[in-house]
Amino acid sequence: MSTSLLLLLSLLSLLSLSPPSHSLTPSSSPCTSPDHSSNLQVFHVSSPCSPFKPPPQQQPTSWQDSILQIQSQDQDRLQYLSSLAATGRKSVVPIASGRQIVQSATYVVRAKIGTPAQTFLMAVDTSNDAAWVPCSGCVGCPSSTLFSSGKSTSFKPLGCNDAQCKQVPNPTCTATACSFNLTYGGSTVAADLSQDTITLATDAVPGYTFGCIQKATGNSVPPQGLLGLGRGPLSLLSQTQSLYQSTFSYCLPSFKSANFSGSLRLGPKSQPIRIKYTQLLRNPRRSSLYYVNMFGIRVGRKIVDIPPSALAFNPTTGAGTIFDSGTVFSRLVQPVYTAVRDEFRRRVIPKNLPVSSLGGFDTCYNVAIVPPTITLMFTGMNVTLPADNFLIHSTAGSTTCLAMAASPSDGVNSVLNVIANMQQQNHRVLFDVPNSRLGVSRETCT
Repeated sequence: MSTSLLLLLSLLSLLSLSPPSHSLTPSSSPCTSPDHSSNLQVFHVSSPCSPFKPPPQQQPTSWQDSILQIQSQDQDRLQYLSSLAATGRKSVVPIASGRQIVQSATYVVRAKIGTPAQTFLMAVDTSNDAAWVPCSGCVGCPSSTLFSSGKSTSFKPLGCNDAQCKQVPNPTCTATACSFNLTYGGSTVAADLSQDTITLATDAVPGYTFGCIQKATGNSVPPQGLLGLGRGPLSLLSQTQSLYQSTFSYCLPSFKSANFSGSLRLGPKSQPIRIKYTQLLRNPRRSSLYYVNMFGIRVGRKIVDIPPSALAFNPTTGAGTIFDSGTVFSRLVQPVYTAVRDEFRRRVIPKNLPVSSLGGFDTCYNVAIVPPTITLMFTGMNVTLPADNFLIHSTAGSTTCLAMAASPSDGVNSVLNVIANMQQQNHRVLFDVPNSRLGVSRETCT
């Protein structure tokens, strides 16, 4: 069993909960209830509804080791995000390597591909553009669930003369398909560009373009594929523009919820009416990333003294703030994090407590604390985080850490602030691309 799946389950012990030991009956389980009306259930990969949980004997035994592993993968992902934003490197694979996506807190949705439909649990990622699934005959794919293109009457391979072939990196021609090879992290993937009907909830989308993976090395590939929610030409938003008007929202469930089940709503219908918005900013070097203008952070009643340049959006360098569904813990560039951390320490009750470190978390306490509030300040909206969105507790409850950290610093690309999925939990996050805005409102997601 790869360490990636071990790490995913570690999030359960991370927040002092274990998955229910009882099996869910069909009448009580959200796992088998159908999606409906462009509304998909979102499952954490470690939920009882996920087939990707390792058995108990292969679960992490140390809370501290789990934290360190997650931090390491978060750091890898952020370094990749920063590098991508700064260099303008184009990609139709995960924004971070598949290894990094799987080893971060991944959320999955049910999608059906083909005619008749074959069901997959595909990872969703707001910072990625493409869809791809492991296909029958794939050498090295990690899942026993493979798409059988030969059983689908609507399947169509795409050739080198098809326009979509120009939108994948380094395409090559075979006798039957437009193929492409990718090397990232510890894995290499070879895929054929293909089309078939994809069904999301009750919406069938014919002629959907995706990569049909034929060969994979390493343990990087999300087991049943990936569904990109970025803004690139092969993303879900672009391919379903007439159906969903490039609008979607998600509510990521708290790790404390029994079934880890949230929702993904596609299209402008049924979106919240009372919601505050901030403007989406576009980086032409990496147009799929969802940049926003965060101009300040308040800790308790104090607006922290942060140099404006540390928060400023700069498409040339990639600097600024993004919302990302694949990073676990929010990362702030060093001047921002230092200012927030120092004010947090000053306002924790009891006063003047000694602090300890756990990997990248440098503000941990070994006694019970009363934390100050933390409010993220964006143009047009403020988001005040509940304590569950910025504190983690050891399994025994003896250690509490501020679950934010400084961005990786390599002297070049340490410019990106990332609002991560732990900080987004139990909020409805609405991406309205036609109106170039992102909305956030509180919502119990389970």
